Amino acid sequence: MSAEELPGTAVPAPPRGMVVTGRYDQGPGYRVNRPKGSGSWLLTWTTDGRGLLRQGATRILARPGDLVVLAPGVPHSYTVGPGAGRWRFWWTHCEARPAWAQWLGPGAVGDGVYAVGAPGALHARIEAAFHRVLADSRWTGTGAPPAPAPGDDPVAVAHGSVARELALCALEEVVLLATAGAHRTAPGPDDRVRRAEELIAADPGAPHTVGSLAARVALSPSRFAHLFTRQTGVAPMRALREARLRHAVRLLESTDLTVERVAAASGFPSPFHFSRVFRERYGVPPGAYRSGERP
Repeated sequence: MSAEELPGTAVPAPPRGMVVTGRYDQGPGYRVNRPKGSGSWLLTWTTDGRGLLRQGATRILARPGDLVVLAPGVPHSYTVGPGAGRWRFWWTHCEARPAWAQWLGPGAVGDGVYAVGAPGALHARIEAAFHRVLADSRWTGTGAPPAPAPGDDPVAVAHGSVARELALCALEEVVLLATAGAHRTAPGPDDRVRRAEELIAADPGAPHTVGSLAARVALSPSRFAHLFTRQTGVAPMRALREARLRHAVRLLESTDLTVERVAAASGFPSPFHFSRVFRERYGVPPGAYRSGERP
């Protein structure tokens, strides 16, 4: 019996920045408890039975076809639903892409919890997308990404940047499909926020600040920070830091630049600061990451 099957056992969440996916078939007695919450987002997709998820004061009973998403930073737990003989479900820990918060918005039920019941006609395609997440997470970067296959290990961790991006693309399809009925009636994303995201993505190493980004999109810094955070779910400087870390990972994996040069090219003020932030995010310092040491 694993730690995640022991009632009341606290189970740590994966480090931020990783994409970790699994498919479980659990019976009564299974429970995950995270009294400190998680640093990443958690998506669960129920295929059979029922699951009970709690985050803060919010309680959700998930049934087949329900996508339940828990935002980071709030204590949570989940278990097989009361009276249910089992709970079959997919789960993924990851960093949410900016558009997801907008799509999930109509399904917000409190305490950073989003719950959406997907139309039955979409279940097979959502299931197929989760299979791709699992398969793509295993890609080593050589040859072709593996095709989903019966009997694969039920848990996979995407280590390389390409594997992570492929897995996130499939997860984005999950979120888009599951929220298809809701996001069409939601207000569209503000063009100024979208423009700021494009500026960050185009050159994450540039000396961006809240003030400089706000000026580029003709907003005051306070209004820009509020609007950006409301629409994307993260503050502008956190989004910039994440973009810089992703850029640094690509450089570490695809170039021979020194760690100092990677830090400078990615917009970090010093190699020391870069190494500290990188270790917090990925669990190892940049040099160890490049050498293949992954948590």
